[in-house]
Amino acid sequence: MAKPLAERLTAARRAVFVGRAREQKRFAEILSGAEAPGVLWLHGPGGVGKSTLLREWAATACELKFPVSLLDGRNIEPSPAAFLGVLTGALNLPVSDGATHAIILESIGQYFAAKPKRVVILVDTVEFLAPLEAWWREEFLPLLPENVFLVLAGRNAPDAAWNADAGWRELVHVQALRNLEDTDTADYLKRRSVPVAQHNAILQFTHGHPLALSLVADVFAQRKANGGADISLQFTPEDAPEVVRTLLNQLVEGEPSAERRAALEACALVRLTTEDLLAVLLDEDAHKAFAWLRSLSFIETGRQGLFPHDMAREVLLADLRWRNPGQHRLLHKRARDFYSARFQKSGTQEQQHILMDYVFLHRHNPMVRPFLDWRENNTLVSGPMRAEETKEILAMVKAHEGKESAALAQSWLTAQPQNVIVIRDPQGKLAAFMAMVSLPQASANDIARDPATKAAYDYLQSHAPLRSGEESTMLRFWMARDSYQDISPAQSLIFVNAVRHNLTTPNLAFTFFSCAAPEFWAPLFNYASSLHLTDVDFNVGGRDYGVYGHDWRALPAMEWLDLLGEREVTSATQYNAAVTPPLDVLTREVFFDAVRDALRDWHRPDDLRRNPLLRTRLVVNRAGRSASDDERVTALQSLIREACETMRGAKREGKFLRALYHSYIKPAPTQERAAEAMNVPFSTYRRHLKSGLDSVADYLWKREIGG
Repeated sequence: MAKPLAERLTAARRAVFVGRAREQKRFAEILSGAEAPGVLWLHGPGGVGKSTLLREWAATACELKFPVSLLDGRNIEPSPAAFLGVLTGALNLPVSDGATHAIILESIGQYFAAKPKRVVILVDTVEFLAPLEAWWREEFLPLLPENVFLVLAGRNAPDAAWNADAGWRELVHVQALRNLEDTDTADYLKRRSVPVAQHNAILQFTHGHPLALSLVADVFAQRKANGGADISLQFTPEDAPEVVRTLLNQLVEGEPSAERRAALEACALVRLTTEDLLAVLLDEDAHKAFAWLRSLSFIETGRQGLFPHDMAREVLLADLRWRNPGQHRLLHKRARDFYSARFQKSGTQEQQHILMDYVFLHRHNPMVRPFLDWRENNTLVSGPMRAEETKEILAMVKAHEGKESAALAQSWLTAQPQNVIVIRDPQGKLAAFMAMVSLPQASANDIARDPATKAAYDYLQSHAPLRSGEESTMLRFWMARDSYQDISPAQSLIFVNAVRHNLTTPNLAFTFFSCAAPEFWAPLFNYASSLHLTDVDFNVGGRDYGVYGHDWRALPAMEWLDLLGEREVTSATQYNAAVTPPLDVLTREVFFDAVRDALRDWHRPDDLRRNPLLRTRLVVNRAGRSASDDERVTALQSLIREACETMRGAKREGKFLRALYHSYIKPAPTQERAAEAMNVPFSTYRRHLKSGLDSVADYLWKREIGG
């Protein structure tokens, strides 16, 4: 005899049910009497699996012969009469016409009390029954016998009135339902016959969200039904806009207004949303939008701001990038500008958080995503090394790199302890460390003793000589206690601290970044415009290490951040560290000569366009990276005028300015005539002219070096 359709439907659903071991265990304990029933309030965002879990619980209760009723709030009018009518119908409890609420409640209580076992009532989508909550607390629930186990499931946690009452606070057990664990996700995809090669990409999009997993599995089922020609194509949410649309409809009930949709998209883009950041992203007052975001079931509140559940974030961004890429670029730019401005005004610890926010903007780039751990790193804290931690750090180096490396580490920790940053876990235990070496501050003996710093120093001498006052550092040692240089929250925080060092170190000209697996990190460093300097690769204790380098004079820090931001919102998937047109890094002597040439060629634009100053940081910062040669000439002339203005008003320097003016700005026919115009001897004029040239060049040189 064929099974009834309802039985077959239940069997099909249970065949793909996975996970929820903790919830299943608790339900079984309540059924068995190990835990008092009371009320279990299950809440979570749309599509997270509340209805699926309730159906599984109902099937389990039926198998164990417990009386069970499963109600759906969407099908019940939110009134006591309608609720009681649906409940008595589910219980097959006859009710006489004209019976009052009190009589019906008494009949239900007697019905339940007569049952020898637990009685299970499951009510789904209780958000539709919110007007009944006060009635439930005050009239319905107090009359139920203690053998009744009531489960209320919905998007929202119970309102504050439940917790305010001391009695209900003890009897209502609140449980948030989250996404599936990674192992359960893999189990589900296998049951749905999704190719294993696709699992990682699907997990990155769904984060274990059950409805998202089901919809993506449907996509592959459809591909297979169509002949399977595209079954091996890597899944991306942009390729399945209908999946994204369905998930959006589940997350946000009803079509949000344009203003609310913009707030959702902004919140999805950034790591943490505060009201002031939201105002910048929306370019308007954000108080109402922030309050609305805070009310949504898939938005969580942390110590530093709001953030959406992982899958909600992925869906919102996938829809934005597919539907309105221009808006995505605009929001991205506004967020970067906000973080850059905050970074300049912040202290060390806040800068670390801001950089984590900035790095988070790059999480979708295929060159960045695999190399950073995107989990919250707030449990790890970085700070300066304590003297008592030296022994533990050296033991860490010895364990991961050997005794030769440990001996070198000891010398650098002793010579430059101020350049060591340690990362500690919440218990204050050492989790990782990084040790920078300042090459200009190191002694010649210390540099020569270490193959790494010797190679870096030699490279600077031959390829990128430092100018007076410039700094160069090498990230000589970095590792996590348990995972060395593998991807981890500690490794990600080390990288964030390295970026902060690059952005905040005065007069930083060149940095070296050493690593044990240079080929592994190549995509990330290429994305970040750092070159693999094979001349600086070194060997210690029989182990090879690679070194990446960046000349901050050629690509300054803030322009570097802008470059990475633009790369994030483009569709490129390969980057060459050397593609960015570099700035010219001139020695002091060449720079001074170029200033003299610029003054000499003041009225010859064709010659000015060939002046090497046009490719220096000084001029490019003024004119902009995308400026034309003519715009750079104009910028150079304005800078020279500013330098000249510094001499105006001073009796001695004023003579120098007059010499420059009569020689270059409004030149006399000859230098002799210029001396006559100044009413000074020719030798004095020549001396004043040289002093003026030196003064202008020195002013501009200091601007070039200091940024």
